[in-house]
Amino acid sequence: MDVYCKCGCISLARDLFDNMPEKNLFCWNIIINGHVEDSAYEEALLLFREMQLKGIKGDKVTMVSLLLACTHLGALELGKWFHAYIEKEKIEVDVPLGTTLVDMYAKCGSIEIALKVFQELPTKDVMTWTALIVGLAMSGEGEKALEFFHEMQMNGVKPDAITFVGVLAACSHAGLVDEGLSHFNSMSNRYGIEPSIEHYGCMIDLLGRAGHIAKAEELIQNMPMAPDYFVLGGLLGACRIHGNLEAAERAAQQLLELDPDNGGTYVLLSNIYSSLKKWEEAKRVRELMVERNIKKPPGCSHD
Repeated sequence: MDVYCKCGCISLARDLFDNMPEKNLFCWNIIINGHVEDSAYEEALLLFREMQLKGIKGDKVTMVSLLLACTHLGALELGKWFHAYIEKEKIEVDVPLGTTLVDMYAKCGSIEIALKVFQELPTKDVMTWTALIVGLAMSGEGEKALEFFHEMQMNGVKPDAITFVGVLAACSHAGLVDEGLSHFNSMSNRYGIEPSIEHYGCMIDLLGRAGHIAKAEELIQNMPMAPDYFVLGGLLGACRIHGNLEAAERAAQQLLELDPDNGGTYVLLSNIYSSLKKWEEAKRVRELMVERNIKKPPGCSHD
């Protein structure tokens, strides 16, 4: 069953599970986690209900899987219910379970409870700190995320690549360009972490939001990997906010080379032209869309 789950053959694992005459907690944990890994979150939750009806109590391994399912579904109330279950059944909250709780509360938008859980944990590892830092950054609490990053370093916990995604996102939300650049440079200089495309994406977002379009373009040119849709899309979005038409055209050109059928790029470019009252160019972009038979993505407004 475990082999089937790990190899992504969830239906084979499930057949095996359903036909087992006896199942212990270990079997239930494997199949519940297998469904979570396979993104079948509702099914994982149903399995837990079935397990309860059979009178089998979950342990910390079960709870980690179920809380992950809640995180992906954004099911805060259910996550709270599992938290209460953990307390009621006196399940030990070790580092992986504590981290999953912090992550679930933060990603489901309950940052106060995430903080409380975090502070009550007797031990925390890099993933626990990262869950909180990323959660705070995504909730728009950039300054607070950076305070915890500083505290994490003071505690001698070494950040990893994911921590820096949170740190750079925090700098971006808080508009701290110099601090962002300094953290970005410290990744390889101080920690030996090579920045990935996500880190570059955060930096483009940071520079772009702050209006440093030329610096953002320069960074894209010097990236060791080819820019992806998010990096270029971030730049194009920044060009729209700051009305930088030349850079917008260059970014759109690269985006269309990357993904010629993406309607979002055409719409953004057309909106930039319209906002700068360049009606002819906006019309040309729209005609191009019709010519190339490109559908407008849902949720884009007409201007």
